[in-house]
Parts: sequence; structure tokens; C-alpha cells
Amino acid sequence: MNLRLVSAILGYLTLACGAAMLPPLLLAGFLNESAAASFLLSMLLCLGVAFELERYGAVTDQDNLSVREGIAITGLGWLLVSLLGMFPYFTGGYLNLLDSIVESVSGFSGTGATVIEDVEILPKSILLWRSLSNWVGGLGIIVIFMAILPSAGRGAVYMFRAESTGPTHERQMPHIRDNAKALFRVYVVFTAVCAIAYWLCGLSPFPAVNHAMTTIATGGYSIYNGAVMDYGNLWLEGCMSFFMVLSSGSFAMYVMTWRHGWGGILRNTEFRAYLWIIAVAAVMISIDLIVEMKMDVVSALRYSVFQVASLSSTTGFVSYDFDTWPPLAKGLLMMTMFLGGCAGSTAGGLKVSRIVLLFRMVLSIVWQKVHPQAMKPVKMNGQPVPDDVLYGVARFFFAYVMLDVLFALVMLLDGIDLIDAVSVSISTMGSVGPGFGIEGATSTYALLPDFSRACACIFMFLARLEIFTVIAMLTPEFWSREKGW
Repeated sequence: MNLRLVSAILGYLTLACGAAMLPPLLLAGFLNESAAASFLLSMLLCLGVAFELERYGAVTDQDNLSVREGIAITGLGWLLVSLLGMFPYFTGGYLNLLDSIVESVSGFSGTGATVIEDVEILPKSILLWRSLSNWVGGLGIIVIFMAILPSAGRGAVYMFRAESTGPTHERQMPHIRDNAKALFRVYVVFTAVCAIAYWLCGLSPFPAVNHAMTTIATGGYSIYNGAVMDYGNLWLEGCMSFFMVLSSGSFAMYVMTWRHGWGGILRNTEFRAYLWIIAVAAVMISIDLIVEMKMDVVSALRYSVFQVASLSSTTGFVSYDFDTWPPLAKGLLMMTMFLGGCAGSTAGGLKVSRIVLLFRMVLSIVWQKVHPQAMKPVKMNGQPVPDDVLYGVARFFFAYVMLDVLFALVMLLDGIDLIDAVSVSISTMGSVGPGFGIEGATSTYALLPDFSRACACIFMFLARLEIFTVIAMLTPEFWSREKGW
């Protein structure tokens, strides 16, 4: 492994992290907030770390990233940025060390689960930093890095793949940097349009921009304790629902639509399946709310559509305390949390494409049992899916469920009730944020014991990089000098 190349690119990432702190620093200076000193100190720390990394590292025209180097840069880059991102909270005295790490990891991973019980007392610059961490982590630190900074050399595709979500990694352009730039343009346009829409719905500019960033990133950080419940604005809830569902679709699909027309969306099997899932779930929850809680039809549809859009997209905004809903409604919400959005989106969860492929794999096996001589390939978007992709889906499903179980067991050992442990585990692994019980719609991670919060950081990290990138880095063979990767 070329450690000098890895070190140099990590140095660039560290400088980018420091540069991302500039907008909050300027805001703190403009508003004369004490947080300005925290951001200045954090930026100097980033500069010092970058200097040390660059002093050791080196990038030449002949450098070509291998698979191992791509994985190392992605995994270590996410870890480094998350650790550096916690310093504004810690140096400003807003959170202790553990809670600062949890808040930063939750922000960059797009989980959006906070340990801050009263966010409204925080300076605006800190609130902006929370939203920025969501936004940067939503599309991906590596994707944004490749889009706005010089190319890291040949083989950068391995970094792109290590960070991408889903069973396949589609590219719409031959050069990986052009692909990253196209994704970033769509991301920025969606964020800008979302902010304008929120402003038209009645939000002032600062809340509109902050909530637009966390909506498109499906992170869910809010600048208010009650999030959407504080507004009670039907138009805003409808607008948020639209953009949360939009952000749950593959951004590669949107790039294809931008370049080749609407056929890319109409032919996308996964996105159509996702829309069906949220539509059926919203209707069933509405009926349950009408029957069990005696809600009127308009209110039932309003709250069910919003919460299904919020939890299926893993954004985690709350317009109603869904922890008080009937068991069927809560069960359907938990199912949408587990499934998540589409591959290549900013949403977390298992991803709908994997569910579609698993379902079609089962149908194919049943068909072959009935017709032993017949061949029935599994298809996606009208194209046969290679066997290695199907095996990868099955492996990921097993690892995802086992980690869900493992995290639940960890919390049971830490004294948390079974239902609460399962809910928090699904919410954390799905990068959702809110769940049920101890971490319900109106609760925070502050209620979790210290050990469970520390473990939550690990599982949020695993979930954001889709498990195998992190696990590969934990093996001794990964760091050996032998070739073969």
C-alpha cells in the first residue's frame, strides 16, 4: 500500500474539512458569537493535521490508486473528518468529548440523531455547522471532494465505489471526476430549490437554508427542538414530504434524466417500487389512525404521508409524536425505516433495490423448482443481473441483519429494554435518527447510556460506509505489503 499517497489525499480532505468551517466562522463573527473562537481554533487544528499529513505524504503523476488505497482513504477520511468535526462542539463547551463525537458522527453519517436536548439555546453558527455536516455527509465526503478539488490520480474510482451505496455503482460519464461533478451539481440545485420552496412556505432565510440542507441530505437535523411540529404548517409539510421522497431517489438517475430525458425515471424499477412502498404504507397507516385513534381523514393522511416520507427516506423529521400511534402504524413505520430509500440516494437503510432483488431471487428459485429445465434470470430495469451482484446482495443482507442484532444485544447488556434496543438498532443502522421508546419522536440519544452511545458511533460509521469497507480495514491482510487487492 502506498501510504504516502494515502497520507497526501487525507491531508487534502483535512484542508477541505477546515474550509467547510469557514461559513460558520464568518456567521459567528458577523453575529459576534463566542463560537467564533471555537471555529477558529478548530480550523487551526485542521491546518496543523493537514500540514503533518502533507509533510509525510506525496502525490505524483504516476500514482495510481489500488483497491486497498481507495478503501483506506475512504474509511480513514470519514473517520478523520468526523473526529475533526466534533471540535467546534467540544472547544466551545457545548458538549463533552463523547457527546461531541456522537453529534459529529451522527451529522456526517446522515443519521441526524442528536444528543442535544435543547438545540434552540445554541449559537446560530453551531446550528449551521450541524446542518453543514449533514449536507456534506449526505452526498458523500469523497464525492464532494472529487467534484471540487483536483483529481486524486488514476484509480479514484475505488474511492467512489467504497463510499457509494447500493448493490451496483452506476456511472453516467466515462471519467469518475466528471461523474462526481454532475452528482454535485444536481445536489446543489436540489438544495437551492428546496431552500427557496421553504422560504415561499413561510420560513425565514436562515431556517429555510438549514432545513433545505438537512432535507436533501436526508439527515434531519433541525434548528428547533420540535422540528416540524413547531410550525404546524400544512404547506411546509407537503413541501418537505416531496423533497424527502425526491432525495430518496438515486442521484445517478437524476443525472441520467438531466442528460437523456424522463425515461430514466420512468424505467427505474427501484424508484417505482419505492413509491409503491411509501404509498401503500401511508394508506394503511391512515386507515389505522382513523379506526384506532378516531382521526379525521385529512389529519390522518397529512401525518401518515409526512412520517412515511420522513422515515422511509431516513431523514427523521417529526410532525407528530408517532410513538403514540397504534401498533400496526408503528410496525409499518419501522418497516420503512429498515428498508430505507434507493441505492445511490442520500437515504440510508437496507435500500429498496436489494429488497427487490432478494424478492426476485426467491421467485426465480421457486420457478426453477417447478420448471427444472427452464432458465429465469433475475432482472432489474429490464436487464439481467449478474450472479456476483446477487451474491453480494445476499451477503450484505446477512451482514446488515446480523449487525442489527449485534447492536441490539450490546444495548441489552447495557440495561436497555428489548423493544427499545431493537428500535434504536434499526434506527441507527438505517441512519434514521428517531425511533420508538427511549429514542422516540420527541427524545434524543442523550437518554442512552454512555457505552451504548459510544457503540452507536461505531454502528453509524459502519452503516454509512455499508459495512464491508470498514470491516475490510479491520483485517490484518488489508494492511499487509503483499499484493492481491
